[in-house]
Amino acid sequence: MALPGVSMAAGAHGRRREPWSMLRSPLLPLLLLLVVLVQAQLRPLQPGPADPLRLLAGGDGPQPVILQGRLLGDPVAAGAPVAGAAGQATGPGPCRVLLQTAGGRSELVFPACPALREGWGVRVSGLLRRPRPAPHPLLAGPAERLARQGAWTRLAVERLEVLRRPATPIADLRRAIAARFVAAAGPERGGLLAALVLGSAVVPLPAELRADFRVAGLSHALAASGFHLTVLLGAVLAIGRGLGRWARLGLGAGAIVLFLVLAGPQPSVVRAVLMGAIALVLLESGRRGRPLGILGLSLAGMLLLRPAWLHDVGFQLSAAATAGLVLTARPLEQALARRLPGGPPGAAGWWRSWLAPALAVPVAASLWTLPLQLLHFGVVPLYAVPANLLAGPLLTPLTLGAMALAAVAVLLPPLLAPLLVPLGWLAQLLLQLAHGVAGLPMAQWQSGRPLPLLVLLFSLALLALVLPGTGRRLRGLAAGLGVGVLAAHLVLLGGDQLLLVHQGEGGPPRDLLLARHQGRAALVSTRADGFSCRQAGQLAQALGVVRFDWTLLLDPVAGADPACWSRQAGRVLDYGGGAAPLAAGQRLASQGLGVEALAMDSHALRLQLGHHRWLLLPDRQALATWRLDRPAGGEGVWLGVRPRPAEKRALLERGPPRVWLSGAAPTGAPLPRGWRASGASGALTAP
Repeated sequence: MALPGVSMAAGAHGRRREPWSMLRSPLLPLLLLLVVLVQAQLRPLQPGPADPLRLLAGGDGPQPVILQGRLLGDPVAAGAPVAGAAGQATGPGPCRVLLQTAGGRSELVFPACPALREGWGVRVSGLLRRPRPAPHPLLAGPAERLARQGAWTRLAVERLEVLRRPATPIADLRRAIAARFVAAAGPERGGLLAALVLGSAVVPLPAELRADFRVAGLSHALAASGFHLTVLLGAVLAIGRGLGRWARLGLGAGAIVLFLVLAGPQPSVVRAVLMGAIALVLLESGRRGRPLGILGLSLAGMLLLRPAWLHDVGFQLSAAATAGLVLTARPLEQALARRLPGGPPGAAGWWRSWLAPALAVPVAASLWTLPLQLLHFGVVPLYAVPANLLAGPLLTPLTLGAMALAAVAVLLPPLLAPLLVPLGWLAQLLLQLAHGVAGLPMAQWQSGRPLPLLVLLFSLALLALVLPGTGRRLRGLAAGLGVGVLAAHLVLLGGDQLLLVHQGEGGPPRDLLLARHQGRAALVSTRADGFSCRQAGQLAQALGVVRFDWTLLLDPVAGADPACWSRQAGRVLDYGGGAAPLAAGQRLASQGLGVEALAMDSHALRLQLGHHRWLLLPDRQALATWRLDRPAGGEGVWLGVRPRPAEKRALLERGPPRVWLSGAAPTGAPLPRGWRASGASGALTAP
């Protein structure tokens, strides 16, 4: 069937083809998506010619500059994911926000959060520099984070001038809804209900709530996505069932636009909006499109518009989960319906008709997003499927109710608190579910981040297993490949490894020395501050380490949050926290891992890593101790300081064959054979 008055010639017989036929056959959209993916991957993220980066003239800074532009958000405290309840972060501590200039973007950093709003025009002056890259691929650095947002510089603001305060009705509306929900129902319940309307990217949520939803595999409930739009669109079309086609199209389009306005143009939101709009037009025109074709066309359009979204983790997870629902959910539902137990007589049909689709949706989404979970996070929420099965009946009424009460929060704020009471009970049930699942033993398997090649092979094996129509022989080969990939990853996790991470830019040097043996690990850190603790936690998660056997903190100054270290290690020896330093000959050890003090008056240590032995000389006093005593060193030595000429000669004459230097290599002559330097901010590894 063709649209009235529209036809296309096809072949010698003059057959008529539908304009929407490309969406009924997914081949063309998928080919378009493939072309766009290749183009986006081959075109790396790069700044434009007029980006503020040009002001650094090829260097890293700092350089005093003046920038003028428009704020792309409300300032938020560094490390905080969202703004405060009133729409702006408050309180002491560093604060940041993106500035859109005429030629690009730059991140503004304030010593404390100022009273600024999204959309305001400002002129700022201060020191501009390149953001620091991550010292190791397993760590997240500000350079990588900002590059995904199209920013390549950071400005430490010294002077601020507000030029314009234009009206920002959309941002004000989001702030008002979030603030009124939180005021009426509290940070947890109110924040959860606001996130169901606006998405967690613009709603203040407690860090513990976010963490528990992530561990339980329920993060998608907090992020504005296709599920929320489907619920809204379904309700609107049900209300307009008796109206004409154009009225239903108008209602659906209004719901889609409202969802986009409230949630903002995030990748998952844009993908849901594009797919919803195409599906709505097809539905109301009496035509059917293949969901896979609609998905391919939507993703291709998004990447053509903004190729940088390919590198966005949220975009990748949203696309993978949707592809899993499109390709796998229905066949999986049919397979489950055939294999589920029948139950009592007369109830088998009801039981299967409810349980099969309820299980198929989270299983399909979990399977398709599993490779990305492993690649980016190195963790797997083990109870995600049962958690989603239990949360499913709660999410639809919660989402619909929250969206209805958002209108009340805007139009009749005094009525919000009493009307929130029954919905607050449902929200509390969902919160208790998330907290309870997150508290179960082994709620999250820290598998470690596999090598990208292993993730690719695992993805191929998984596709052959979950795609319908795959032959039995191919499924057997895929299962064997998956088992082989898992075995290879476990062998790599169980191997010995010594990892040095040096972070020396923008403050005192921070060195983390992580030793891993047979799946267990220990840590030596020269600093006890919160930043070093967070870096250590990221490394542990990425390497599949649930908990360090022990941690030795050489910092003479106690850290601000000792509990951060104690959560990560079975034993913490903190020199700045009042612990007595190791005496000569004393050991801090676990099976196959240990450090032994070489002297009373220095931090010179001998590290045991399986059958490997290394000397650890973090400061010049430790190096002087080694020069005096010359203890047996083993196969390598780590130097936390740059050796002077006499010290260098001593190391070359009687030192271990391998030498690691924290920081940049000395200028002039190249490093001797067996010597390596981490660089100003980098890492070194050895078996």
